[in-house]
Amino acid sequence: MSWLRAALAETRLVRRVSCSTARQLGGAPGASTSGMGNNTSSSLGNTAAAPVNQIQETISNNCVVIFSKTSCSYCAVAKKLFHDMNVNYEAAELDMLEYGSRLQDALYEMTADRTVPRIFVNGTFIGGAMDTHRLHQEGRLLPLVHQCYLKKRKRKGLS
Repeated sequence: MSWLRAALAETRLVRRVSCSTARQLGGAPGASTSGMGNNTSSSLGNTAAAPVNQIQETISNNCVVIFSKTSCSYCAVAKKLFHDMNVNYEAAELDMLEYGSRLQDALYEMTADRTVPRIFVNGTFIGGAMDTHRLHQEGRLLPLVHQCYLKKRKRKGLS
């Protein structure tokens, strides 16, 4: 199976978008604070075997995860919202992944819906673009993000 992981690691799987929130909150482990940037991640590289496990691992390793498709306007709205708030997020573009449909099936099992975006903050599914926008309007989204960064910082003994 290692040949598959190596081959998939070469493929653009997940885009990490880094903004300045990590620095404002004391720095998230591994997060860049130099503005917008794209990095390749292989965290979803072995999706053929256990997509739910790969999704859960990605969610637990990142404060904000957006399961998205490149052609989805709602996905673009959700990513723009986090970008405008200067919040780091991990975007998994399902239509660019070899096992994207399996991941989408697993997301359906986890969230009871197949639509994208599927957005997780602080390990919790918060909904799609409109749900996320509503949380932001109510002033409840940024505190969820801050809570995650503070929790990660505390785990690292940086408090």
